Amino acid sequence: MDELTHIGLDVHKDTIAVAVLRSGTTTCDERVIPNTPEAVRKLFARYPDRSVLRTCYEAGPTGYDTQRLISSLGIACDVIAPSLIPRRSGVRVKTDRSDARNLARLHRAGELTAVRVPMPAEEALRDLVRAREDLKNDRRIARQRIRSFLLRYGKRYPSPGARWSFRFEVWMRALRFDEPASQAAFDHLVSAYSVRDAQLAAIDKQIEEATLCDPLADAVARLRAFRGIDTLTAVTLLTETCDFQRFATAGSFMAFTGLVPSEHSSGASRHQGSITKTGNAHVRRVLVEAAWAYRHRPAVRGAHAKRLEGQSPEVAAYSWAAQCRLNSTYRKLAARKGPNKAVVAVARELSGFVWGAMTERMAV
Repeated sequence: MDELTHIGLDVHKDTIAVAVLRSGTTTCDERVIPNTPEAVRKLFARYPDRSVLRTCYEAGPTGYDTQRLISSLGIACDVIAPSLIPRRSGVRVKTDRSDARNLARLHRAGELTAVRVPMPAEEALRDLVRAREDLKNDRRIARQRIRSFLLRYGKRYPSPGARWSFRFEVWMRALRFDEPASQAAFDHLVSAYSVRDAQLAAIDKQIEEATLCDPLADAVARLRAFRGIDTLTAVTLLTETCDFQRFATAGSFMAFTGLVPSEHSSGASRHQGSITKTGNAHVRRVLVEAAWAYRHRPAVRGAHAKRLEGQSPEVAAYSWAAQCRLNSTYRKLAARKGPNKAVVAVARELSGFVWGAMTERMAV
C-alpha cells in the first residue's frame, strides 16, 4: 500500500491552493495559503517526516521558484506539464481548490508527466535567448511601422527590391517631411527601430560570449557542424532542451519537438494528420528554419566548412550523412507533397540527428 502523502499545489501570483491526500484516504485536506516563502515553510513544518511527502504543481508563469524552495526543504516536488494532465470531459466546475485536489489524486495514481526543472544558470541563458527572440520581433514590428508610414506619404524606395537593406536604411534616414508633426512622428519611429537594433546587436554579443565558455563551447561546436545550424540555433537547442540524455530514443526527442504527425487509429483503420505541435515551440521553430538548408545538394563549403574545422572525423562523417539523407528526403517529398511539408519532415529527421550527436549515438 502507498504510504506516501501526496500534496497538490495550485500556484498563483498571490495565493497557493493546497490539497493534502494522506495515505489510505480518498478525501483531501484543503486550504489556501499566501504565496510567500514564509507561508510555504510554515505549511511543511507541520510534517516531521518529510521523506513521505510528494508534492507537485503545474508549470506556469510563476516559474520554478516554488519547486526550488520546496526541494531546499528536503521534499520531493514535481513540476507538471499542463498539456498532459488528464481532463474529464464531464466536469464543468473549475476552481483553484479543485485543481489542487485533482493534482494530488492524479499524482498518487502516477498519471502526471513531470517536466525537467532547469538549473538556475540554464534558465538564465534560456531567458537571454528568449529575450533576443522578443527583441527581434519588436524590431520587425518597428520596420513594418516605418514602411507603412512611408507608404502613406508616398515615399517609395527608388531602387528595385523591397527588402530591408543597408542602402534602404541610408535612403530612409535621409528623408524629410514638410509638416513638423510628420517629421516628428517619423523620427520617433526611426528612433524606436534604432533602439531595438542596438539592443539586438548587444544581446547577440552576449550570447556569442556565453558560447565560448564551458559547458556550452563543445556542445555548440558540435551542433554547428550540421548544415543550417549556426551559433544562435545551436544555443536555442541547448538551452531549451538542457539535457538530451533524458530522451531514451530519437523518437522521444522528436515528440518533444512536436514535429511528429498526429494520429487517430482504431481497429484496422489508421489515420495520420498534421504535426502535433506539442512540446517546445522554440526548438520546433529553429529546426524548421535549419531544415530549409537541406533543399540544396550536399556540399561542404564556405561558412559550413569553417564550422567543421576542429571537429572529429566521426562528427564530420555524421554531418555528411545527415546532409545526404535529409536532402534525399526533401527531394522525394517535395515532388509529391510540396516544399513546406517536405521541410517539416526534414526538420523531424534533423531532430533525430541532433539527438544522436548530443548523446554520442552517431551510428548511421
